[in-house]
Amino acid sequence: MTIWNLGSINIDKVYRLPRHPAPGETLAALSYGTGLGGKGANQSVAAARAGGRVLHLGAVGEDGGWTLERLALAGGDVSRVGIGAEATGHAVILVAEDGENIIVIHPGANREIPAHAVTEGLAESRPGDLLLIQNETSAQEAAARAGRDRGLRVAYSAAPFEVEAVRAVMPYLSLLLLNELEAQQLEQALGQPLATLGIPDIVVTKGARGASWITEGEEIVSVPAHFVDVVDTTGAGDCFAGYLVAALDEGAAPEAAMRLAAAAAAVQVGRPGAGDAMPSRMEVEAFLAARGL
Repeated sequence: MTIWNLGSINIDKVYRLPRHPAPGETLAALSYGTGLGGKGANQSVAAARAGGRVLHLGAVGEDGGWTLERLALAGGDVSRVGIGAEATGHAVILVAEDGENIIVIHPGANREIPAHAVTEGLAESRPGDLLLIQNETSAQEAAARAGRDRGLRVAYSAAPFEVEAVRAVMPYLSLLLLNELEAQQLEQALGQPLATLGIPDIVVTKGARGASWITEGEEIVSVPAHFVDVVDTTGAGDCFAGYLVAALDEGAAPEAAMRLAAAAAAVQVGRPGAGDAMPSRMEVEAFLAARGL
């Protein structure tokens, strides 16, 4: 089938530092570079490199032409991405030598996507296709509703986390993706366990402790993480999400999909960058084979 991704497209501005600065402190960067980023673009690249057919919905400014070229080169269809007057979104990323990062985002064109552009962009979608959304664009609720009405499976990657953003799309979701902290925040805000929210399936990632698949009334399915040398954690969650939905779109069972996604994220954190660092399916399968999996 097809993966439709209403997702942010950012220009990542990456500064590598010996460590993160303290409040009021100035540090000289060890290096600086730019690359393709944004949770949406990262997830589209990951899903495409996993072998999925990916059509990206979104927007960039006139300064973002090269980001579309990079996304298309990775295998994403960008014919439905609009180009407007607002500048392309960008992120300032500070990466310490231990691989941990601090990120500041300017949404730019990502928050100027009109709802009608999304619904029109989905006009050629078919029942059984998958719609992926994250919380870095406008028109999320309109997209989720349109996807549900057209018979699409709707997956929401709830980051950057906002309770109200999740609440708005919950009635339309087939799959909710959260990290462990986001899961705790959502349960506290709504006052009930994840499994009772009425969402068919929920995936919670737990860093070094792997990931779990939750379906109400069924046993929780969990997979372990892979321990690797970390270079840069930027985009690791996006890599997991993109590979997960691509595997599900192929018909993989939850455990197999999460195992593939966990391996992809392990490969991705071993290299610098976000969208540009997403591994190919061949690389991920070689990683698994080297570990006898």
